[in-house]
Amino acid sequence: MLAVIEKLENSYIARFERQFDHSIEEVWSWLTDNEKLAKWFNELRVGELREGGFMEFDMGDGTFEKMAIMDLKDQSVLEFTWGSDMAVRFELSTEASGCKLFLIEKIEKITPHTPKDLAGWHVCLDVIKALMEGETIERMEEWKKWYEEYKQAVEKVSPNE
Repeated sequence: MLAVIEKLENSYIARFERQFDHSIEEVWSWLTDNEKLAKWFNELRVGELREGGFMEFDMGDGTFEKMAIMDLKDQSVLEFTWGSDMAVRFELSTEASGCKLFLIEKIEKITPHTPKDLAGWHVCLDVIKALMEGETIERMEEWKKWYEEYKQAVEKVSPNE
């Protein structure tokens, strides 16, 4: 399911929703355990898992960007900075059949890179689900498909940017 993208007064928000047939503890571990993180987002690592701590992004050139953890509630909320003017927030809640996950990306300004990021997050969430089910996903093929969808979705909410 495509993320819902909304224009706010001076920014945008993209909201992804996924249902998992797994416990909140299991899903949380895929967001916070570096061994599991590496399986779905190889460049991302937990540095210090605490509010005021940081996530670390491997830039691929020997440098690392520290992204401040702005909000953390164990087994429930993980929010950290993403780039210079955005944030990514994961919210988990228990459901009768497992766990619901929301990924909310706060976007200051739409750029040509925005649909690429959105497609990337979409595929990452699908990869987490597939890995939990013991399956695999051809990431690049999926990304290409979703990138086209997100280009259109972004154009609808921000036709002049």
